Amino acid sequence: MEDKVIVDSILRSGRTQLFSLIVKKYGSAVYAKALAIIKDAEEAKEIAQQTFVKAYQQLEDWQGTQLGPWLVAITCHLSLNALEKAKRKSSVDAEQVQIPDEAYSEEREERLQRMEKAIGELPPQDQQIIRLYYYNKVKTEDIAQALHLSQSNILVRLHRIRERLKKQLQNEKD
Repeated sequence: MEDKVIVDSILRSGRTQLFSLIVKKYGSAVYAKALAIIKDAEEAKEIAQQTFVKAYQQLEDWQGTQLGPWLVAITCHLSLNALEKAKRKSSVDAEQVQIPDEAYSEEREERLQRMEKAIGELPPQDQQIIRLYYYNKVKTEDIAQALHLSQSNILVRLHRIRERLKKQLQNEKD
């Protein structure tokens, strides 16, 4: 049965049990995408489940012939949100961190602060791309899918962002 027919049957006749066909058809692809981004099997299962719940709740909004790309986009958004949430949760107060004296360098600290300030001045989407790529180690293809851009576009934007940051930091030095 085609996706459009299944969705129409669910929406028009209330045959919600047909949604299980969608889960069977796309479950492994959704799980695989979540696992590729999250890198944790249990968390990926949770995100896959959340994806189908969200898709069911927003089924009326879907327009198309294949549910796969839509479900994968939902999965990417939920996965990236989970990474951001985990990052915020794992951040520790500076007082709790024990840094050996020899590892501290005022020059390095100053450079890091200038870099954070420069990143904070970027447009929001550029900040998101930089943080996902460098801080969360998300692959460019996953970032592209989540932001509905091509992978080459993400690579070009990363290059331009790095160049902009380099110039900005150099101008501050001068």
